[in-house]
Amino acid sequence: MNKMIIVGGMVITLIVISMIYGASMNPDGNEQRSGGETWDFRISGPEFHGKTTIMASLGVIEEGTYEIGFVPMGDSPKKIRLIIDGVIPENQRYYLDDPVKTEIFSGEFILERSLVDTGVSKYYTWEYLGQKFVQFPKTEGETNYEITIQRGGNLEGSVSISLTKIDRSI
Repeated sequence: MNKMIIVGGMVITLIVISMIYGASMNPDGNEQRSGGETWDFRISGPEFHGKTTIMASLGVIEEGTYEIGFVPMGDSPKKIRLIIDGVIPENQRYYLDDPVKTEIFSGEFILERSLVDTGVSKYYTWEYLGQKFVQFPKTEGETNYEITIQRGGNLEGSVSISLTKIDRSI
């Protein structure tokens, strides 16, 4: 009976601690997701080994603020640089020698390892540190976007990268 009370108390304590931690991570409570991920890309497998630069299409993205998300692991690349370009269609360029692309975001992310000690066990978590919000501007007509991913460090490690629209401005 005493063991059940102790275990129950520990479970309640862990729930309260996780609620406090969650509230501290989003103190304003006003950031709302608006329908899930807009784009995601997983870099995993031998076809990506040794490749430092990967380019992908984001497609047409509507105006707004987006959050860049990562799902790293211990063997993920130590450094990632993301460059997002808007691809300007030929019929929207004023002069023929106007640039074909316009950069709307460039950011570098460093993988950080943190030790979590619960008192019962120890484990590591990983997180990419850097500016994780990007503002896609309002454009005339549809604008396609491209992303360039430059990796440094462990090029055999996997990582997932995503863009999620949020309901707030930067």
